[in-house]
Amino acid sequence: MKFITAFLPLLSVASASCIPNRVVRRAADGLVDINKFNYTNLGGPLNWAGLDEANEACSKGSHQSPIVIDTDAIDYAASGSLKLNLPSADNAKFENLGSGLEVVLTNGSLEANNKTYPLAQFHFHTPSEHRVNDEYFPMEVHFVFQTAAKETAVVGFFFQLSEFGYSVPLFDSVFAHIDDIADAGTYTTTGELDFEGLRSHFTRHGVYQYTGSLTTPPCTEEVVWYLSTEPLPLNVQTYNKVKKILKYNARYTQNALGEENLLEVAAHNLN
Repeated sequence: MKFITAFLPLLSVASASCIPNRVVRRAADGLVDINKFNYTNLGGPLNWAGLDEANEACSKGSHQSPIVIDTDAIDYAASGSLKLNLPSADNAKFENLGSGLEVVLTNGSLEANNKTYPLAQFHFHTPSEHRVNDEYFPMEVHFVFQTAAKETAVVGFFFQLSEFGYSVPLFDSVFAHIDDIADAGTYTTTGELDFEGLRSHFTRHGVYQYTGSLTTPPCTEEVVWYLSTEPLPLNVQTYNKVKKILKYNARYTQNALGEENLLEVAAHNLN
């Protein structure tokens, strides 16, 4: 009886902590509309070019992303050539855009090629879009940086499921309230975002480098990609929660850089 009496307060605390933040529906003001494209049927990658004429590069571009990275052939960024500036933030807006999950954050930058690219946002894909020596990863995150002239650079990290149940604290803060945005068109607020561990990881490991495209419409080319060679750990429980909402949102790997677009090849063969 004493055990039950002592245990009841713990149940009350646990129950209170499980009450999710209120899900806030995004205002229909056009600022955060659900994306028109997705990864299913006619909304998927095979028909992105058909959704809008602005997406022509999706079906005709010859330097499209994602790609299969051959570690013996890919370029690597020179040591010290990149500077990832990501100051900590009290919180950020975390959105479900229908096609994926996006954190809107603009107080960071990437210094590369004698240019400074301001941070626009970062978002997630399950499974990974890029493959390394044909191996895919459970998840991939893309930090998108863009100048006023629309020059774009993307810093990407792969996630590998942790054998010890560990995750990077930064992403624990991001996904803490992911259940609040289970429905497309909703947003919530992340916890505190401390990027120090991520910056350290990026600095301590090699970085694949190539020039490709956005992996979502309009598939714009001349995007510089920097992908960390070392995956980040992610615990299974978090991964399952994210996957349940993201489901499948990875564009298929494209043809080798400089070669004909796979959709053009398919169309030629069909004709």
